[in-house]
Amino acid sequence: MSPALTAAGARDWLQRFATAVDEHAADLTDLDRPIGDSDHGVNLQRGMRAVLAALDAADPATPGAVLLKAGSTLVSTVGGASGPLFGTLLRRTGKALGDAESVDAAALGSGLRVGLDAVTALGGAQVGDATLVDALAPAVESLEAGGSVTEAAEAAARGAASTDELVARKGRASYLGERGIGHRDPGAASTALLFAALADGDGAGAS
Repeated sequence: MSPALTAAGARDWLQRFATAVDEHAADLTDLDRPIGDSDHGVNLQRGMRAVLAALDAADPATPGAVLLKAGSTLVSTVGGASGPLFGTLLRRTGKALGDAESVDAAALGSGLRVGLDAVTALGGAQVGDATLVDALAPAVESLEAGGSVTEAAEAAARGAASTDELVARKGRASYLGERGIGHRDPGAASTALLFAALADGDGAGAS
């Protein structure tokens, strides 16, 4: 794994994420069925296909521009909660990265912190509310603490798993109260896929 995320690396990251979403779309929808609208996997799958097409057309030159384009595309093409939340995360992260031609894991963590803050402001969720924030926040904190992207991906996976035992306090899942315990939040699961895709590639992250 190279020590910095370039534009090509950012595109590869999103390609791997799109592939993972394709592979797990049915699983993500199954997770969403008992606690949401049964559309998380399908919506995110459609959105990531649109992202890849948009990146091919625009060919952004920096990692920040890649993430900014991806986020804007998700916001404009995906309904439900996943488009605005994932779109805001990527768009605000990309904007924070600016025009740098490459970013290391620490800089990516700083950018993702801006994205995380924007997501929490948009949805109002905090860690413990059984949302994607439960996977996103520990991953960002791991990078900020000097961890590798592999460690960030592991933190995201643990955070996603933690939602199994939480009572949701945001979104449609919150209507279920304690009946939602035992159901993993689909947004947290897809966030874990996002960081797993980062760790699996040639992007940022020498520890």
